[in-house]
Amino acid sequence: MKISTRQLIQTALLLAICIASQFFKNLSVYLTGPIVNTTIIIAVLAVGLWSGLIISIIAPVTAFFISGSPLMAAIPLMFPAVMAGNAILAVCTWYFQTRLGFPHRLIAGLAAGSLLKAAFMGIVIVLILLPAFGGNVGSHLPKPEALPMVLATARITFSITQLITALTGSVLACIIWLPLQKYLRRGE
Repeated sequence: MKISTRQLIQTALLLAICIASQFFKNLSVYLTGPIVNTTIIIAVLAVGLWSGLIISIIAPVTAFFISGSPLMAAIPLMFPAVMAGNAILAVCTWYFQTRLGFPHRLIAGLAAGSLLKAAFMGIVIVLILLPAFGGNVGSHLPKPEALPMVLATARITFSITQLITALTGSVLACIIWLPLQKYLRRGE
């Protein structure tokens, strides 16, 4: 596969938007999450699957360096789980859009990708990683007695919140993609 300079620049710009949004993570995950998911989806649609996968892999790492999550520091196995969840959204978007030929395939792909991402992260992070390694988090907290509340919040964040932010990002991506695809077709 040959990657053009234009595709590389488009991916870099989308990654920059993703990283810039992560500076607002402390304000609300409901602001940052949809923007990150939107950039992954737009990267897949506008540039290609590899672009969405690159952003899927880099986003959790940059988010950690920007916000310094004690949960991620205590359980490093969460990095590949979040990366895989993002990749599931990217692959579903790509697969439905490029490999299937029915009407509204993009909407179906975004819905499937959002559901599968949330289910995967819920199973891997909430049901496997947190019960196995959740005790490690206490040593990374300023107040170790806050551990039960942190774990309860993490259970919601890595399941229900992931579904909400992925669906919201999907809606934003559809709104952006409709005029963007017409513009990109004219530019070719």
